[in-house]
Amino acid sequence: MSLVVPGVLVIEGEASQSSPLVLDSPHSGTDYPADFQHQADPARLRQAEDTHVHTLWRGAVDQGAVLLHALFPRAYVDANRADDDIDPAHLEGTYPEQLRPTVKSQLGIGLCWTRVPPEGEPMYPKALTASQVLARVNTYHRPYHQQLRRLLDASHQRWGSVWHVNCHSMQNQASAMSTQPRGTLRPDFVLGDRDGSTAQVQFSQVTAEFLKNRGYVVTINDPYKGMELIRANGDPARGRHSMQIEVNRRLYMDEVTREPHSGFGDLQATFAALSAHLLTYIAGQLKGPQS
Repeated sequence: MSLVVPGVLVIEGEASQSSPLVLDSPHSGTDYPADFQHQADPARLRQAEDTHVHTLWRGAVDQGAVLLHALFPRAYVDANRADDDIDPAHLEGTYPEQLRPTVKSQLGIGLCWTRVPPEGEPMYPKALTASQVLARVNTYHRPYHQQLRRLLDASHQRWGSVWHVNCHSMQNQASAMSTQPRGTLRPDFVLGDRDGSTAQVQFSQVTAEFLKNRGYVVTINDPYKGMELIRANGDPARGRHSMQIEVNRRLYMDEVTREPHSGFGDLQATFAALSAHLLTYIAGQLKGPQS
């Protein structure tokens, strides 16, 4: 049984959850709201999506984990940004909170994207209004954060600790909207724990070792350390471990058409096996002192 908030989010596996492993996919949504009045080529705009990521990880649910995923697209409002990560130069009117734009807003990929991937043309013919942004936050962004926190809190209360995997995908090559030089090739996987501040280092190391043993190229905190969802929820000193996993899209789909290719099944099997490995690791951590 799933909890569905139409157009906003889906939670799978909560009723059958048997381990404190919580996964979320904030960027795989493909339900584009009617009021998303962008001027982008829809095919190009879809390059912002982490298309199919929640499906790749569904095997974890069959093994006792719980999975939350967004239905709305990240370019409309990005659940992996703080709700004040807005460039005031792209906003009309007064926002009810002090704005704290990060480098992501400067690149056009902040709370509400202002540039179109991969070249970075303007997303809108005019600036969004403060009321438009606030409506997106209240309808989509905030409920997503609240549901994730609820799942994490419930797991922590039940087991005393919780392990959170924030699931993403990345372009094979850096675009004009990246902090990396354009054309930079990405590895197969990038794990992020914000330099050990959001999870015990062993969590990332165990994950990296598993993937490397299966022949993948893996980096940790390079070039992605993780963003708002693990920053807001990771607190390893209190038994709250949040790690971001980025997978290279070339491993499972055509980046232009967004259609899965022949590697999809193999990657899905890898994630199912990784989930089993992490569940075994978590069971061991629950039995003994954490390092």
